[in-house]
Amino acid sequence: MTAPRQVLPGTCYLVSRRCTQRQFLLRPGRLVNEVFLYLLALAAQRFDIRIHAFCVLSNHYHLVLTDPHARLPAFGQLLDALVARALNTGLGRSESFWGPNSYSAVALATPEDVLAKAAYALANPVAAGLVRAGREWPGLWSGPDRVGATIVACRPKHFFSPRGLLPESVSLEITAPPGFASAEDFAVALRGALEEREVIERQGKAFLGVARVLAQRPTARPASGEPRGALHPRVAARDKWKRIELLGQLSEFLAQYREALDAWIRDDRAVVFPAGTYLMRVLHGAPCATFG
Repeated sequence: MTAPRQVLPGTCYLVSRRCTQRQFLLRPGRLVNEVFLYLLALAAQRFDIRIHAFCVLSNHYHLVLTDPHARLPAFGQLLDALVARALNTGLGRSESFWGPNSYSAVALATPEDVLAKAAYALANPVAAGLVRAGREWPGLWSGPDRVGATIVACRPKHFFSPRGLLPESVSLEITAPPGFASAEDFAVALRGALEEREVIERQGKAFLGVARVLAQRPTARPASGEPRGALHPRVAARDKWKRIELLGQLSEFLAQYREALDAWIRDDRAVVFPAGTYLMRVLHGAPCATFG
């Protein structure tokens, strides 16, 4: 059984998901760029998710966001399901679009951790040896200059019916995360962190280049084997003691959740699940402790 997520209001996350078998199903192009941006804006608006940075590579994506109302699972479900359906139709395929595991959501402890992960996400095209600077990436990429800006995403003509219920356009604002005085302050800090990270990531690398990226087949995948035995963190904190504190809180949540679930299975409907319980609350109306 997969360990339950603890979904607390106001949490900042690095959210990631990869395509099945690491295939290049998100390879940059008009269809992918239009579909993903529109659905990201739609899901963010519908669930009031605050987007701080995003990067969509050929076989995975990264989002840095804040979830004010503990709706991250619903946001992820809408985004991933509609992206898969729309792009599978465009590619003429019917198989699974995403890898077998659910999305990764790493809770970020401090504003400094949010900044570090935003720089990590935006430097990903460089780290992968694709382009020499993130701004050269031909796919979706929200550089520091986009912070504070509003992007208007139009409903793609492909897959989405003009007679359907989805809006003709949706606005997506790239906001500063909590802990920064303004969008300008975050943009300045992000620009510096990104430049520093890109300098490190460029060392000793040869780069594929935009033309060769765009020439790749969507069903191709990296020549290197799939990494095995990688860690799947739930929290990130540069400060050692803060990380220990968060891991302790997560362990306590999991222990309380399992205890409550055992009682629920024994038909105890008065049992109270710990704060941050999502699925039992949404699907079964289970009572949960309040947060804060």
